[in-house]
Amino acid sequence: MPRIAVFTKNRTNPAYAAARLGADRTAVRFGATTTHYVPETPDSAPEQIALIARAIAERPDAVVFVPADEYAVNDAILGFEAARIPLFNIIVRTTAGRRVTFVGSDDRALAADIARYLFDRLGDGGTIIIVEGTAASATSHERLRGFRDALTEHPDVKVRCSIKGEYQRNTAREAFRAVFAQWPGVDAVLCANDAMALGVLDALATRPARGSPPLVVGVNAIPEAVAAIAAGRMLATANFDAMKMSEIATEAAARHLRGETVPAEIILPVQVIDAGNCAAWNVPFEARPSPDWNAVISAAR
Repeated sequence: MPRIAVFTKNRTNPAYAAARLGADRTAVRFGATTTHYVPETPDSAPEQIALIARAIAERPDAVVFVPADEYAVNDAILGFEAARIPLFNIIVRTTAGRRVTFVGSDDRALAADIARYLFDRLGDGGTIIIVEGTAASATSHERLRGFRDALTEHPDVKVRCSIKGEYQRNTAREAFRAVFAQWPGVDAVLCANDAMALGVLDALATRPARGSPPLVVGVNAIPEAVAAIAAGRMLATANFDAMKMSEIATEAAARHLRGETVPAEIILPVQVIDAGNCAAWNVPFEARPSPDWNAVISAAR
């Protein structure tokens, strides 16, 4: 029975809980087992380095891996290669060592898409607040670039301020509260993930803005965000789908272990989800369908 080690960055972001679920249910389909390695301190590179050493000592057959830091864990990643443990990378590209497959999305493009959607809704300009992700994360860098691309195309949209939410709901809530004086006149809040968007909604619920509340958008399509869209509390999200990425990477690992050739890179398409199409997404992660390998591979070519 193949043993697959699964590395995620934290236990606080629902997207990573979904990634663990995706790995588990795919492993079951292929007669494999999973062991999860998660830092207790969110996104801790030192803890992930220690977890990598532990996993290598336990000799899994393959690894599904997202780095806690784009560069800080590089020396540890090389240990997988030295131990001849094939690595299947998801969400954030590794910057050291060899990997068999990378599964992800185009973060810059998806961020530009959700920002354009928001700006189109604002009509003749508007004022926004941006909530950024973790400074050490490549996804945060790329999403901020995508937001800037869309802002360049919409010079009538003005940024009141940009705050750091660290991809965490509680952090974003407190960061947003800290700029309460900036809220008046803000038309929208552009968040780099759904957890932070929910934190903004929490802050707005306890200290409402004057007049109509600002429109709020995020990224990830986690169930709670989709429910907020269905309820009219949140405008939209983009389906950066960590669960699907993990499922595809785990399937790639299982197929590789039985001798099949798998693609070196699989980039998943992204869709904006709003009140008009959210019904299909408004279910728990467990109720969402698993991706079809052949369809995904065909679309990725």
